[in-house]
Amino acid sequence: MPPQRGRPIALKLLVLLFVPLVSLVGLWAFAAGLTGGEGMRLLEINNLVNNLVDPAEQVVIQLQTERQLSIEHISGKRQGDEVAKQRGQTDHALKRLHQLAAAEQNISPEMDAQLRGLNTALEQLPDIRTIASGYAPRPLDVIIGYNRIVDAVYRMYDAMILVPDTSLYRQARAITMLGEAKELLARERAVVTVVLDVGKVGKGEREAFTGMVATRRLLFTQALAQLDDGLRAPYDALVAGPAYREFLELEDLLGGQATFNGLPAGAATWPTDASNLWTAVERNQLEATRGIVSRVNPTANAILIKIGIAGGVGLLAVIASIGLSLRFRRRLVRELAALRAAAAELAEVRLRGLVQRLRAGNQAPEPIQIEPLTVAANTTEVHDIVQAFNSVQSTAVEAAVGQARLRHGVNQVFVNLARRNQSLLHRQLLQLDGMERGTEDPEELEDLFKLDHLTTRMRRHAESLIILSGQAPGRGWRNPVPILDVLRAAVAEVEEYQRVEVLQPPAIALAGSAVTDVAHLVAELVENATLFSPPQTRVDLRSTITPHGLSIEIEDRGLGLTRTEIDELNARLEATPEFDLAQSDRLGLFVVARLAARHGILVRLGPSPYGGLTALVGLPGTLLSEQPALAGR
Repeated sequence: MPPQRGRPIALKLLVLLFVPLVSLVGLWAFAAGLTGGEGMRLLEINNLVNNLVDPAEQVVIQLQTERQLSIEHISGKRQGDEVAKQRGQTDHALKRLHQLAAAEQNISPEMDAQLRGLNTALEQLPDIRTIASGYAPRPLDVIIGYNRIVDAVYRMYDAMILVPDTSLYRQARAITMLGEAKELLARERAVVTVVLDVGKVGKGEREAFTGMVATRRLLFTQALAQLDDGLRAPYDALVAGPAYREFLELEDLLGGQATFNGLPAGAATWPTDASNLWTAVERNQLEATRGIVSRVNPTANAILIKIGIAGGVGLLAVIASIGLSLRFRRRLVRELAALRAAAAELAEVRLRGLVQRLRAGNQAPEPIQIEPLTVAANTTEVHDIVQAFNSVQSTAVEAAVGQARLRHGVNQVFVNLARRNQSLLHRQLLQLDGMERGTEDPEELEDLFKLDHLTTRMRRHAESLIILSGQAPGRGWRNPVPILDVLRAAVAEVEEYQRVEVLQPPAIALAGSAVTDVAHLVAELVENATLFSPPQTRVDLRSTITPHGLSIEIEDRGLGLTRTEIDELNARLEATPEFDLAQSDRLGLFVVARLAARHGILVRLGPSPYGGLTALVGLPGTLLSEQPALAGR
């Protein structure tokens, strides 16, 4: 009976795609619910306006008037009793502000912090008045003192957060900016009074006035850009009128053209120009403030209605989204985790172990059966993936066994051909040896020696095939052989042996079981040195005793290799790579690596001081004998 098929994964993916959408709507509704407090904040704005904004605005007006009268008093244009009377009005406005602010319960933490900052700034008012009434006060210092208090009021306005990113908020913020521009206009009036009293523009007055002008124009321009047509119309009319144009000319003249030595002839009209503009700006500011307050209640009601509808629906959506997400996520994650574990076991344990067993065995591999993967899942696609993995496993096992059989077959072919060639070449060497003994003709003897040398090289190549097949050559010695004889035997198997100079080695012998392999290994390295170096150069072969055994250095004078190529070759020599038929041009490298791994011999390549390569062969002490012995076959 076939296993019961579960629901398709497409349906589950559809649900998983639907859940984030529902969750997104729910999160939006939740965020809208969080902003419900902002709607209530709009409903309470009238109380804030009555208890904070209006009293604070009256304080600003009184401070602006007191600042102007104080500067005029310093310049001799006002009597002291007028200033004293204005100070009383300012104190009355401050007292009313403190009383109403203390009774207000809906002050936000941000606004409360700014209100405390305002109270701290107001504590400096008596000191400012003392300076203004003292002997020879500096008018600019008095102006700056009043400015700091007014700035604290406008920072409190900034903390009155309505509903960010709404049209109402932008209109209210623009009106606040117009109030700050109006304050800068009042400061400019005070500076104009100082300049007219002195009769010239001082450096401090010029810098202060220039900064005021730039800031006022920037705030005025930005605020008008944000106001809608209903609130901006009076200001557009003001900008187009003569009072504003005359004041702009005053600002340009005082800030850029007036000199330190005197004032232009028309300077006497500056107070009148500033007063005319001040009257119009104060009227427009009052109308704009009333207009924005009248919009608060309708906007707040609309926001609360939208939030109430969206909040109820969003709450249900959030609950449903959470339930569905948790259920389907838990089930799908469990199935996918089981599938991942099964796939990891297949790739990292089963197939890897199979390949290692096949490579380690010397016999022809037999067919292997591996248990199929099993994953507990209710999803159709997961079942299909498991079946696909099982098919992949079967195919991979068959491919690995087939490859192992092919490798084993190739190795057997190599061994059979090499053994046959080795036998024939050994017989040929014996025959050549007999012919060399039976002739005395020098020319014929030289030809026989060349033929003997060529046969020796052919025997080495045949033994290379045996070594690559994972077996050992047939030749061997019972007793240790002097290292000098081993090195000479290795050089004798190289075509250009005349170029190789064997320096006198230490009086030490090599174990007979390793003689053939070490001679073969050294012969491969020496032949590479002769092949990749110019014909007129020699190859040095020297050996020294080390604490760990015997070190043999083979140094040529060729072109050498790059550091990257040397590192790659050393990595192959150290890792003993498996012979790859596709890399037949590196047969010597594979042979050397196999022989070195068989006896624990270290083989490293490095740059030579003469520009070529130096091959270092480190024979371990276990292969060496302290006293040389005669070699015997």
